[in-house]
Amino acid sequence: MFQTFKNAWTVPELRKKLLFTLMIVLLYRIGANLYVPYVNASMLEVYSYFTDGIFGFMSLLSGSAFSQATFFALSVSPYITASIVMQLLTIAIPKLEKLSKDEEGKKKISAATRWVTVLLALITAYGYVNLLNSQGLLTVSSGDSNYVFAWFVMIACFCAGASIIMWLAEKINEHGIGNGISIILFANIISSAATSVQSLIAMVPAGTENVVLGWILGILEVILSLALALGAIILIVWFTNSERRIKVIYAKKVVGRKMYGGQKTNLPLKMNMAGVMPVIFASSIVSIPATIAAFIPNTGFGKFVTEWLGTTSPIYIILFIALIFAFSYFYIAISFNPVEVANNIRSNGGAIIGIRPQEMAPFIKKILNRVTLMGAVFLAIIAGVPLIVSAIVTAVGGNFTSVAFTGTSLLIAVGVALETVRDLEAQLAMRNYKGFLD
Repeated sequence: MFQTFKNAWTVPELRKKLLFTLMIVLLYRIGANLYVPYVNASMLEVYSYFTDGIFGFMSLLSGSAFSQATFFALSVSPYITASIVMQLLTIAIPKLEKLSKDEEGKKKISAATRWVTVLLALITAYGYVNLLNSQGLLTVSSGDSNYVFAWFVMIACFCAGASIIMWLAEKINEHGIGNGISIILFANIISSAATSVQSLIAMVPAGTENVVLGWILGILEVILSLALALGAIILIVWFTNSERRIKVIYAKKVVGRKMYGGQKTNLPLKMNMAGVMPVIFASSIVSIPATIAAFIPNTGFGKFVTEWLGTTSPIYIILFIALIFAFSYFYIAISFNPVEVANNIRSNGGAIIGIRPQEMAPFIKKILNRVTLMGAVFLAIIAGVPLIVSAIVTAVGGNFTSVAFTGTSLLIAVGVALETVRDLEAQLAMRNYKGFLD
């Protein structure tokens, strides 16, 4: 991996893309540390309400911006949710599906996604300010003369922050390396690593009457956390690089005085073709009920979510895992077309060994479904096991909530790093190929 970055740095064009990506990440981190007016920053520094449960996970994905109520507190959640909504509408509405098949149509869908992002950011910003107000974290109260103006300023700031994040992510897609949203999430998770280490250290002096027993239990929790993290990283790297290869053979054909084809090759299907996107999508969707409940805590819905949809509840874990499976199949359905792949193989004089030409598309689809199932199981294990362990330890009176989302954060961080390296390798190979032709 380090050799890939070293080689990319020697190519002027790739070096510019890497520097541009780093500049965008730096701008994001600056915005994530800018406090919004009328928010009591000194009180937030010692406030722990936003560091546990689903809010702790949202804070992790925002690089602690959510827990500090800074300019980029909403992070990428509105943009991700808007993208999911537009992709679902593209499948459900034939007119949008038709638009998605040409460049001009894609531009219109992208513009619609931006407007949906702004709308969701406005709604979320209002709820977030309402939540801060209910917790007494604002410097203004309902009796102040500028109370309404303060609310307007805060909502405008949070909404503008979400819109700027969307713009930064799109700029990475256009002029940088990797997927913009994934890169921003990666930077946020890495920036929260210090906080995670502090949480692990805090586990050691466990709050028990027996000091020796407390230290032993704390050290065991730290060892278990590190073992889970190391095992998750090894499994993620191994499984992400695994693939199912379908053998393809191309017929010989003579063009002029030269003979082409007559060679065997493979159609590689990655075991984790969807990457980290199903986990990102599932995390965004599953956090919506808890977020709404936090905005209206004293209602029946708020009490129901708090009691039955906490991060350690079986319903939450089952829903999270089910969404991972659903989005795994959904993402593959919109990104890989077995019929189109089969037609391309046939048009180039190829065939899958042992499969009739008319049966190639169903065969590829069958293999793809199996691969997708394996990938979904893998994602569910990595993201779900820490949640289950946390729920069990919490049920017996322990405190393991700080590592409940370790698997999800590691999956996103390692997955994004591997995808970025593959993107660099592909661009390096393309440039070397061009150089050889020249």
